[in-house]
Amino acid sequence: MDFSPATAIVTGSDSGIGRATALALAEAGLDVGITWHSDSEGAEETARGVRAFGRKAVVARLDTTDAPACGDVVDAMAEELGGVDVFVNNAGVNGGTLFLETDWDTWRGTLAANLDGAFVCIQRAAGRMVTAGRGGRIIAVTSVHQEQPRVGSAAYDASKHGLGGLVRTIALELADRGITANAVLPGEISTPMNDAEDVDPRTVDRPGIPVGRPGDAKEVAAVIAFLASPASSYVNGASFVVDGGMLQMGPQAGSHLTSGAWRSL
Repeated sequence: MDFSPATAIVTGSDSGIGRATALALAEAGLDVGITWHSDSEGAEETARGVRAFGRKAVVARLDTTDAPACGDVVDAMAEELGGVDVFVNNAGVNGGTLFLETDWDTWRGTLAANLDGAFVCIQRAAGRMVTAGRGGRIIAVTSVHQEQPRVGSAAYDASKHGLGGLVRTIALELADRGITANAVLPGEISTPMNDAEDVDPRTVDRPGIPVGRPGDAKEVAAVIAFLASPASSYVNGASFVVDGGMLQMGPQAGSHLTSGAWRSL
C-alpha cells in the first residue's frame, strides 16, 4: 500500500518533544492536531509554528486521565483535520516515589495518564485509519525506562513497559491494513518535563552518557518524523532508542559504582 500522509495528531504538543514533533511534521507537509493539558498558550505557540510552514493547525485540550472521554477529543480533531494519517502519542506524566512509598492514587494516576489514556486515544485513531483504508502510522513516545527500570519510578516504569507492549501488539494486528506501530524511547532530553526549559543541551556535561550531553527535543522529533513518513514502510513493532548511548552504559555503570547511593532518590 502506498502511504502518503497529509494529517497528524500529536498529543502533548504544547512544549518539548511534542512541539518539536508537530513542527517537524508540519515542515514535512502535514496538517497537525495539537493538544495541551495545562498550557494553552504553549499550544497556541506550537500552532503558530505549524501555520508558519503553511499548514493547518487544530488545537484542543486533552486530559489522558479522563478516559474514555479523551478519545472523543481525538475524534473531534480528526474530523476537523479531515482525517488522521499519523498519530503520535506523546502526552504523559513523569516522576514517582520508591515502590513502598507509592500510594494507590499515585499508582493509578500515573497508569491512567501514561497507559489508559494512550490505549483509548490510539484505538480511536487506529479505528479511523482502518476505516479510511489509506494506511497509517502509530508512534508512541515511551522512555528508555521501557527497557531498563530506575529507582523511585515503579508506576512510571510499569506504564512505559505497558505502553511499549501495547505498541508491539498493535504492530502485529494492524500491519495487514497498512498501519505500522513503533515506539520512540527518549533518554535525558532537555525539555520542561525534565526541568530544562531554554537550556542548550550542548552546554550541559553528562559524563555518564557516551555522547557527553543530554539530547535536544528536535533530535527525538527527527526520528518520529522518519517513522511518520513513507520511508519507514518496512519498520514495524520497533523501539527506537534516542538516548546518546545511555542504555549501553548499564554494565559499565554497574562495575564502576563505589557506593550504594543509587538505592535512594
